[in-house]
Amino acid sequence: MKPARALALLLAAGIGAVAGLLASRTVLPPAPGDTGGGPSEEAGVCPGGARPLYWKAPMDPTYIRDKPGKSPMGMDLVPVCPGAEGDSGPGVRIDPATLQNMGVRTAPVVRRDLSRRIRAVGRVTWDERLVAHVHTKIQGWVEKLYVDYEGQEVRRGQPMLEIYSPELVATQEELLRARRYRELTTRSGLADIQESGEALYRATLRRLKLWDIPQSEIDRLLETGEVRRTLTLLAPRSGIVVELTVREGMEIAPNENLFTIADLHRVWILADVYEYELPWVAVGQRATVELSYLPGRIFEGEVTYIYPYLDPKTRTARVRIELENPEEILKPDMFANVTLHADPRPGVLVVPDEAVIRSGRRNVVIVALGGGRFDPRTVQLGIESGDGSVEVIHGLREGEEVVVSGQFLIDSESRLKEAIQKMLSPDAEGGGAMDHSGHDMDGGAMDHSGHDMGGGARDHSGHDMGGGARDPSGHDMGTPGAAPRAPGE
Repeated sequence: MKPARALALLLAAGIGAVAGLLASRTVLPPAPGDTGGGPSEEAGVCPGGARPLYWKAPMDPTYIRDKPGKSPMGMDLVPVCPGAEGDSGPGVRIDPATLQNMGVRTAPVVRRDLSRRIRAVGRVTWDERLVAHVHTKIQGWVEKLYVDYEGQEVRRGQPMLEIYSPELVATQEELLRARRYRELTTRSGLADIQESGEALYRATLRRLKLWDIPQSEIDRLLETGEVRRTLTLLAPRSGIVVELTVREGMEIAPNENLFTIADLHRVWILADVYEYELPWVAVGQRATVELSYLPGRIFEGEVTYIYPYLDPKTRTARVRIELENPEEILKPDMFANVTLHADPRPGVLVVPDEAVIRSGRRNVVIVALGGGRFDPRTVQLGIESGDGSVEVIHGLREGEEVVVSGQFLIDSESRLKEAIQKMLSPDAEGGGAMDHSGHDMDGGAMDHSGHDMGGGARDHSGHDMGGGARDPSGHDMGTPGAAPRAPGE
């Protein structure tokens, strides 16, 4: 840039700054009838000659003053007349057109029986009382396996496997010899000899019975005198083989579990219930169970046991539900949706759950008073049914109408009205307007530190501007319309 052009721009900027300063120090006389640039505060601006309640900014409803003036955006404050915002009576009033646009719906407060429904996720398992384990009490080797896969159905008394045991063979031979010895001792005239033969026979026979040798096998052995090489194990109960740990040719010992048999004609549902819902659960309650793969089919059961401990990770307790399963549709380890039906509470006030505004510390319900008027009520809630209804202990009466749609907008309008009424309350200091911090403005204005501006204006340091104006150095500029004062005047 050339030096001459730069110098010209600097001169133009300096001239503009001087002109602005002179214009700011020039106070024009007020126009005839001008009371400060806003609407008149006198009576007559409201219908019927009523005095406005207060003045508010058209673009910021929270900016409230008790006299006309300008808003922070430079717009004229508008008067709020009595009845314009539903001031008479409790609550807030909304015109019908606005209600229709908001889509407000109401529902009555009714009195009826309300029951608690607890929903939980459950898992199907077998009835532990109908589970049997198959063991052998002798050591040996599996010669023949009749039940050779898991899931196989067995009947009580059905052969499961044949086991060869040298100890069993020796005991059978010992029983036959004990029987011959007893027969020989009975011919003796000595009582001691007779008793010893009988005792040996009974001890050998008892050993076979303690090994769970069937009585039919013992009778066959004594009748035929033939020692069998293997022993057949029979199923102790009917059911499904859910565990099999043996194969043909394996050596087995008395401490090994060979089979696990479970009867699935009756099963358990173990549901996880959160600790805060446990007071509503009791033994004997009715329970319904649904499966995702069987939509529309509901199984009925009963709570038979509540486990006395919680899972420390999920903070839930197990609740046992027993179900009959004759068709064996319910299979172990299936997931199920469980609903526990608590005993109903008779004759309580009930409102829809969607009508309650929950703020954390309190619960609010908007009551429709009629004629477009609504009243927010703080209510105390009771049990929730789980199907969209909630009990109201205190705060409502039967037959009242509560808002179930659009209540959040009505609650916001009510809070705004409450804030305005508090700011305009006669108990507030000075009876004038307040700044956003709630400090009294004594009918005039206050700076951001809350210092009184004396009905006129003050600079940012809080010095009185004498009802007129002061320059940026704090010197009094006199009343409006007067010439500027020089320093020291």
